[in-house]
Amino acid sequence: MINMDSEITQTITVEIEVNAPLQKVWDYWTLPEHIVSWNAAAESWHTTKADNDLQVGGHFSYRMEAKDGSFGFDFHGTYTTIETHAFIAFTLGDGRRVSIIFSHNNGLTKVSETFEPENENAIELQKEGWQAILDNFKKYTQA
Repeated sequence: MINMDSEITQTITVEIEVNAPLQKVWDYWTLPEHIVSWNAAAESWHTTKADNDLQVGGHFSYRMEAKDGSFGFDFHGTYTTIETHAFIAFTLGDGRRVSIIFSHNNGLTKVSETFEPENENAIELQKEGWQAILDNFKKYTQA
């Protein structure tokens, strides 16, 4: 990805293949009633609330909390590109950009998510966390 000032920024990509039709994968990814069921990086976390206005300029906000109540935060951003059943791009509240590609082939739907890392946690930790969320999405969608 390229920043507005044309500097090259490091990105991380995580991927899964889901044994489900593209329409189901899209719906489970974008509808709040499903987002709250899969959006967590660990069993000790959950998403307690999800709001999603899936349109260019629309906002999303997910409340993520430790199940023991010890910590929580809002994950939020603004959509910059929506191509139904194919591509979503958004900018997070801290300015980092994320893009998601959905593709379907031979009964499998691939979800490929690329994001700009933040500066507080190690790159590998961020990759593992985002991958864990994708793995939870796959498990939930295939159930």
